[in-house]
Amino acid sequence: MPDHVHLLIRLKPDMPVSDLVRDVKANSSKWIHEQERFPADFAWQTGYAAFTVSESQEGVVRSYIQNQEKHHRRTTFEDELAAMLRKHWIEFDPAYVFD
Repeated sequence: MPDHVHLLIRLKPDMPVSDLVRDVKANSSKWIHEQERFPADFAWQTGYAAFTVSESQEGVVRSYIQNQEKHHRRTTFEDELAAMLRKHWIEFDPAYVFD
């Protein structure tokens, strides 16, 4: 079963990413718990990763997201996120990134 989601969202400049994530998690959790096909103990992890995308790269990112099923046959979520963080020179401690 998939263990994460990718969203490509255009936000207004005054919309905090944290508010969007809070609302997406709350609303999707409610919907998931109303469905019978998901585990009853479903819960989102505490944190999230968010990246800005140049409008010129929207197509590249859209394609990346659309190919996730194939991509994750050979790459774990943890490896994917760590590679993305390294690619963009973002320092991180795995002990605090993955729960």
